[in-house]
Amino acid sequence: MRCRPGRVSDPRLKQRIKQYLASSKCGEYVDIGILASDLQKTYSVDYGRRKRNAFRIQVAKVFEIISNEKEREDLAVLESEHVAKRARQQEKNDTTGSGTDDSDYDDYPEDLSTNHMNSSLLSLYKKGNPDSVPSTPKNEPVETSPRVRTAPQTSTLTPESRGDRPVSDGGWFIDKTPDGKDFFIDLSEDGEGEEKKLISEKSTDFSVLESERKKTKGRRVKRKKGEFPDVDGEIESMLLKKVRNKGSELYHPSVKFEDVGGNDETLKEICKMLLHIRHPEVYTHLGVVPPRGFLLHGPPGCGKTLLAQAIAGELELPMLKVAATEIVSGVSGESEQKLRELFEQAVSSAPCVLFIDEIDAITPKREVASKDMERRIVAQFLTCMDDLNNVAATTQVLVIGATNRPDSLDPALRRAGRFDREICLGIPDEGAREKILQTLCRKLKLPESFEFRHLARLTPGYVGADLMALCREAAMGTVSRVLITSEEHRNKHTHSGGSTAEGSPGIGADIVEEEGTNQPELPPKDELQRLLDLLKEQAPLPEEQLQKLCIEMNDFIVALSSVQPSAKREGFVTVPDVTWADIGALEDVREELTMAILAPVRNPEQFKALGLTTPAGVLLAGPPGCGKTLLAKAVANESGLNFISVKGPELLNMYVGESERAVRQVFQRARNSAPCVIFFDEVDALCPRRSDRESGASVRVVNQLLTEMDGLQNRQQVFIMAATNRPDIIDPAILRPGRLDKTLYVGLPPPEDRLAILKTITKDGTRPPLDSDVSLEEIAYSEHCDCYTGADLSALVREASICALRQEMALQNTQSKKEIKISRKHFEEAFRKVKSSVSKQDQIMYEELQKSLCR
Repeated sequence: MRCRPGRVSDPRLKQRIKQYLASSKCGEYVDIGILASDLQKTYSVDYGRRKRNAFRIQVAKVFEIISNEKEREDLAVLESEHVAKRARQQEKNDTTGSGTDDSDYDDYPEDLSTNHMNSSLLSLYKKGNPDSVPSTPKNEPVETSPRVRTAPQTSTLTPESRGDRPVSDGGWFIDKTPDGKDFFIDLSEDGEGEEKKLISEKSTDFSVLESERKKTKGRRVKRKKGEFPDVDGEIESMLLKKVRNKGSELYHPSVKFEDVGGNDETLKEICKMLLHIRHPEVYTHLGVVPPRGFLLHGPPGCGKTLLAQAIAGELELPMLKVAATEIVSGVSGESEQKLRELFEQAVSSAPCVLFIDEIDAITPKREVASKDMERRIVAQFLTCMDDLNNVAATTQVLVIGATNRPDSLDPALRRAGRFDREICLGIPDEGAREKILQTLCRKLKLPESFEFRHLARLTPGYVGADLMALCREAAMGTVSRVLITSEEHRNKHTHSGGSTAEGSPGIGADIVEEEGTNQPELPPKDELQRLLDLLKEQAPLPEEQLQKLCIEMNDFIVALSSVQPSAKREGFVTVPDVTWADIGALEDVREELTMAILAPVRNPEQFKALGLTTPAGVLLAGPPGCGKTLLAKAVANESGLNFISVKGPELLNMYVGESERAVRQVFQRARNSAPCVIFFDEVDALCPRRSDRESGASVRVVNQLLTEMDGLQNRQQVFIMAATNRPDIIDPAILRPGRLDKTLYVGLPPPEDRLAILKTITKDGTRPPLDSDVSLEEIAYSEHCDCYTGADLSALVREASICALRQEMALQNTQSKKEIKISRKHFEEAFRKVKSSVSKQDQIMYEELQKSLCR
């Protein structure tokens, strides 16, 4: 295929443009548009029919090619001239030993000021003849070179603000002189550094430029020494700091085992696993691979991180602490690289402890991982754990992981050889809370007879972090109580005309100007103003006022209302306010509950001696309103156990598998905080009787509940209580021995129990106050109360109180106010409004139920 005329590959167009450029038509500057128009006119046969813009673009391309070729030819000539000149200078130096002649610089062309030419010459001088530059003699020091500039027109940096750069191999660089022009400086000659030669674009007086450059350089060197005394040292320190920050830093924790309270059994178990750290020869002699690491799991705030630090601090080992989220990176492959570097650092720092906090963030289950990166991180972590076996320092690296979601970890990580030991740090019981409080209060100023056991009994469901917050809140309450009340006392004293001691007034004392003998009484300050006075007072507190600061038991009790335990936020319900005193009658039921739940907790040794390991489950059945839920609350409070209240329907979920997962979470949470009571209210909604025709979610929930109650996993110290008023529709498998094997009937109270309930409700007639014509015994044995439950009796007393209040409000306009008392007529009116919640027919049904349970 022939090329059309006018293409770039057309040699005629290139030759014609060269002829045009050589002719007299072309001046010093070339206009591409005029060039293309003249060519079209001159060679109209070839180019006359071409479009003007397209031909112009074609001419511009060919002109660029010609310009580049011309530039390379000129540079080649310059290079050859420079090499020849350097050879002449070398011969002259060898023969005469004198410096170079200034006239040699006249060979350079004038137009050398553009950046393009400067960079081109620099590259040519480096590549063309690098060996032609003689070395500087050692006995003649050379001044430090000025800075290299590659873009003098656009740079805004001054020579002083740029760091020094070394001279290139060819000995050439560019400098900026005071008058703003670029100079080539040749430092490749022998001789003193002060005799550097300059080549100017326009200047012809070399000596004037040389002297001006020396003055400017001297000022610049002095200024640089003043502003940058040790630039190299700073750069080196920054580089070292960056290298150190690349990996996690080792540190030695100061926490000891004595700072971890309430975990004696856990500490014993950990000490057995740490023998290989101090005595690796034992496992080496036996030929057994020691345990490499273990997993700490439990609710938030139970002390997982503190325990890991205590292990390193007690053994005096350096600790490498890493948050799991620090390993994750957005660049592919970088997360795995960080893991490898982390384990390499741990091996190189052995013996040490490698602690990975919140490990569930990087090791989720691979089958449910949403990204390939998560699967790769898990695989890399498993590989790093296995590679510790092949390292000589295996026995000296202890890997500890911490998480509060152990079920979300990949199963491969929990197999033998990796995190094969799992230590659960659950919610502390009463004894553990007492030890934790004693540990936390070691440095606090408390009364000598402080009752830690009583405070531990008041804090069920509190973990270590909650108890620490409790101590802090109690201390703040003490400060408010002592300082603010003392200031209020001072304010009253000052306002009443009393005077303070000479000198500066006490904290919060008002400076009252004397206005005569009679001082008007001022209103007392509000609490906000007193706090502001405390904050504005800059003088230190007096010693006598500091002596009053002591945290008392009442401060802790007040702080209980402002500190919410973690267990409550996790779904637990702690009920510390219902006691046996709040329950009237039901003596036989209370005794059965005591033997079923309280006795195993208070006397575990006796139960273990009899072989009673599995706790019994208790089902409370009976009419609504008879106190089943109240009994469960009182049991949890009396025993000091953690208490989980589960409403039956709240576990049910419309999505497949979610209801069963909710049941598993309840039992797992109870196991983590054992000893614990799980109370299922309205259990008939959770596990109805199964049939052959049903296969829905309710059947799966019943199956899950059966396996959790008495399946392969033992539920030691997890007690189950349930309440229902329809035991006939509960699945029979729930009621077999080993599950809810003890059914207690909480029926309608007889007259004597009704009397005890009324006395409990009215606090023996004191609240609400009863009139002299009211007899609780008469009310309890009345026929109106035949089918009344405990809830009905409570409603009766409340309605009688409302009647008394209504009557008093109607008479308060005519008569003076007097104490409100409930009289007999108020109870008679209440009987007409409050009806029994259990009908005669239901009473017969429940009596038959009671007989069947007795059989």
